[in-house]
Amino acid sequence: MIYQFGRRVVLLALCSYGIGAQAQAPAAAKPDPAKGQQIASTVCIACHGADGNSVIAANPKLGGQHAEYLIKQLVDYTKPATAKDARVNAVMTGFATTLSADDKRHVAAWYASQKPGTGTATNKDTLAFGQRIFRAGIPEKNIPACAGCHLPTGAGMPSQYPRLAGQHADYSELQLKAFRDGTRRNNLAMEQIANRMSDAEMKAVSDFIAGLR
Repeated sequence: MIYQFGRRVVLLALCSYGIGAQAQAPAAAKPDPAKGQQIASTVCIACHGADGNSVIAANPKLGGQHAEYLIKQLVDYTKPATAKDARVNAVMTGFATTLSADDKRHVAAWYASQKPGTGTATNKDTLAFGQRIFRAGIPEKNIPACAGCHLPTGAGMPSQYPRLAGQHADYSELQLKAFRDGTRRNNLAMEQIANRMSDAEMKAVSDFIAGLR
């Protein structure tokens, strides 16, 4: 009985210490867009533009993108390349690994606060086909409508699905192909969907997405 009592005392002391340690842990910094702008203006501007609306088709537009999504991507870039949910890109990994957790939140808040960029669909021959994929999917191939997750306007949903509207067609197409060939592995649902899509389907829906408002 004495041993059991003493053990309980020790356990209680350990639990109390743990609670105290958690209480003293520093809270995450509140996202500060101004700090994010300072970081973006030195680290990100060359590829993504001053306000996140890149004019380079291979680089995504980030203006107006959901902060939660951006944070997740920055974290995924820092994971080991062998991790099953890593996002592998040598350039982005180099930048992301220099940012602290607070830096990532600040940068994401800055881009989220910016006005989303716009674009246009350029291939009139595939516009209706791309629209059909986005709005209704391809039922015979078990491909769901993009609008089901990303909304009919392509605005996406915070913390769940990224904004797509106005994104460079080349970039969207590149990401679909990356999901299909396994070089981008940080979204299982998109991997499964892309695996059932042809090159022509990817190109058509990416072009349609570029013109969404």
